[in-house]
Amino acid sequence: MQNELVLLHGWGMNQGVWQLILPELQFMHNDTVRSVDLPGYGNNQTSPKPYTLHTAALQLSNQLQPNTTLMGWSLGGLFALYIAKYWPEKVAKVILVAATPLFAEGDDWPGIKANVLAAFKEQLVTHREKTIDRFLAIQAMGSENARDDIKQLKRLLNEFPAPQECALTAGLDILQQDDLRDAFACCPVPIRAVFGRLDALVPYRAVTKMKVLKHDFEYEVIDKASHAPFISHKKEFLSAVKSML
Repeated sequence: MQNELVLLHGWGMNQGVWQLILPELQFMHNDTVRSVDLPGYGNNQTSPKPYTLHTAALQLSNQLQPNTTLMGWSLGGLFALYIAKYWPEKVAKVILVAATPLFAEGDDWPGIKANVLAAFKEQLVTHREKTIDRFLAIQAMGSENARDDIKQLKRLLNEFPAPQECALTAGLDILQQDDLRDAFACCPVPIRAVFGRLDALVPYRAVTKMKVLKHDFEYEVIDKASHAPFISHKKEFLSAVKSML
């Protein structure tokens, strides 16, 4: 049975980030391919109150058909895992893109240092545009065409409304605090993933920890890619995803 493929973007972004690979994904996947905005981003200007991973994921799950394949990039990956755990009838499969079940660094977990996320949060209040620009620069790190990638990303993102302040702040809170390792380990649906070996936000060591948590977890690593492999290494990314679909 065919199922819809739904794409979830990352923090500070919107559905515009997927536009570059949308035609190829539509060609590969025989059913509908849809990119949606997380609550408070792009065209989805309805934010839940309070804004938590649970309330925002619930809002998103209501937009999904049963048996959807969810592809979540970065923060979108946490949403995909959460929906698969709590509303499994909606999800046939999860494909994570540069996403782990826990983003923050811990004693036994490689991730983003607490001071990096705290600095983002502080700057967000005073310089929203600049903070998102800096985040875009991190996404493209390690890519051979970083400057072009960032330019292209900004152009696509600017076609949609700017994210709401509450969604940005809540998103950083989720990245800082939410730990979905149990949900990942016991997830009732298959999970696949694509990572970039040079990713500054998702250390490669976290990927090996994920394999320990879930033995049937399958993934591909694109050697020269960073945090946005579908932009910097489009061909390799699509070839990895093709086998997962």
